[in-house]
Amino acid sequence: MSDMTNGFFEAKTVWVTGASSGLGRAMAIDLSRRGARVILSGRNEAALKETQGQLAGDSLILAFETTDMEALPGVVETALAWSGRLDGLINNAGISQRSLIVDTDMAVYRRLMEVDFFAPVALTKLVLPHMIEAGAGHVAIVSSLAGKIGTPVRSGYCAAKHACVGFFESLRAEVETAYGIGVSVILPGSVQTGISRNALSANGDARGVSDANIEGGMKAGAAASLILDGIAAGQTDIVIAEGMEAAALGLRTSDPDQLFAILAEQGRQLAASAGSDKPIELRRVNNDTPA
Repeated sequence: MSDMTNGFFEAKTVWVTGASSGLGRAMAIDLSRRGARVILSGRNEAALKETQGQLAGDSLILAFETTDMEALPGVVETALAWSGRLDGLINNAGISQRSLIVDTDMAVYRRLMEVDFFAPVALTKLVLPHMIEAGAGHVAIVSSLAGKIGTPVRSGYCAAKHACVGFFESLRAEVETAYGIGVSVILPGSVQTGISRNALSANGDARGVSDANIEGGMKAGAAASLILDGIAAGQTDIVIAEGMEAAALGLRTSDPDQLFAILAEQGRQLAASAGSDKPIELRRVNNDTPA
């Protein structure tokens, strides 16, 4: 934590979705250490209690299914009633994918859009009027490098994360100057979480195995610290990437044709190995959101 960001979260109420594990849990723990009151959300109440047990200050568990649109208004009212205010919302809950387009059921695409795009949009829209009335607040979306780069075997995930980037950039344009509400788009690469194991396969089942680049990625605690420092510093895009992943994002702007050629070669290799028993895995450019 730098001197510049020290104290930014002190005594603020911050809501973190997907707080039962991985990056969400790490951000909740770090927020608590920085003096924030933390609202923890996810589907697994027992796992949320494990997160809560590692916090240093006040916290509230709100376990709910992010795609349950009918329940959301009541959940938001409970969150607001807890401390009478909501200073920050970090939309972190999400799910990834590992399947080729030709094999993927349409139901998988709909599930990815519901969880990764429509759910954070719905929650943000319910919270937004309260932040506008307060004339302050901060909203963050954990997108991904996949929100900037389309890669093989993550088509639906990339689509949802691209949609998040577009929506929350539009939100920033509408509320930053008009109402004093900050908006951060978080773009992580490989972070050591369970995202690959939990990713959806072509038929919607959990993949069940991890990727080598995820296992060798940044530790969740280190990524969480960088993200919170970025929010505190008022960064609009918060890139959490190293090595080839960071280089790939740079190529997207400086030499997109070179990046597309790299990705196309990955696609050729995947096509050549179609039908093998090996799990689908990309090693050169990985674009996952650690949830």
